Amino acid sequence: MTSTERESIRRNDVHDADLGLHIPSRYRHDWALFTDWCTAADHQPIPAAPDTLALFLYEHPAAVATQRRRLSAINAVHTGHGYPPPGRTETVRRHLDTTRASRLDRLGRLLLQRATELPTLGWPSGLFGRRDTLLLVLAATGMTFTGITRLRRRDIRLDGDTLVATTPTGERFRLPPDPETGDNPAVAIYRRWAQIQTFLDQHPGTHLLRHHLTDPVEIVTDPLDTERARQPLLCPIDRWGHLPHGQPMTAQSVSRLVRAHLSGRAPAHRVLPVPPQEDVDAWVEPDIALDPNYYERGTAARNRDHEALEDLTDVFDDIEARADALLQDLMGVLEGL
Repeated sequence: MTSTERESIRRNDVHDADLGLHIPSRYRHDWALFTDWCTAADHQPIPAAPDTLALFLYEHPAAVATQRRRLSAINAVHTGHGYPPPGRTETVRRHLDTTRASRLDRLGRLLLQRATELPTLGWPSGLFGRRDTLLLVLAATGMTFTGITRLRRRDIRLDGDTLVATTPTGERFRLPPDPETGDNPAVAIYRRWAQIQTFLDQHPGTHLLRHHLTDPVEIVTDPLDTERARQPLLCPIDRWGHLPHGQPMTAQSVSRLVRAHLSGRAPAHRVLPVPPQEDVDAWVEPDIALDPNYYERGTAARNRDHEALEDLTDVFDDIEARADALLQDLMGVLEGL
């Protein structure tokens, strides 16, 4: 960089003494407006949370072009200092694009309706149903399919009657109760899937899980330890009902499932019969009574076979010698042709 270029940067950039940032001149006004509001509202301007930025835009109404300019300034300052841009999130995009927000709201209501129609009991239909209902609920928030696959068990929690999901990038999605009825089916949907994961923590494998889905029992939920908290929230399920805890679903599989449920062409999982639990538990391996002369008879048989097969090595050697002779004779015939 030449001295002229450095001088141009010094003239056009502004140094934010409080935050230790260099702000390009074209972003100075919008960045100052944002930082002044953050100071007054007791928010952190950098790195800013998406919810903070959405609240800033809400409290500073303006034309769409003006809001986009403000977002560009705030995003540019963040990326210029190594932080993710808070304006490229679903929360902020919905605030700016009301048409898109209205379309996604209609889609979200349809996804929630599809979620309530899925089975939650039976084997293995209830297992697929519980996972897919939560998947549809998360998709109804507008979260990207990639964002859904990156969620860990620690990233979703209950705040009273509100379901809160926080992505690894810090974007927070809230599913509050219905303002008219006060009901929140998303809470029950999440709890049903969390019960499956808790049950598998205590009883790995599908043997007991299929009985739980046929005749559920109460499960005591313990706080997640570090290892389990890092496990994927949603994982693939094979046709036998096995769930690999450490393997997340792919964005492609999430997309296919959401589209299939919306179109009414989701895969049907037939309910399989489950043998009664008491029948399984009542089975006892039968006792086997051995002949008291078992070992003596076995030893005598081995001695007898050893004597009978003692000359077997000589027989094999003789066969090998004859085969070599026949091969030599054949080679002589071929050479004479």
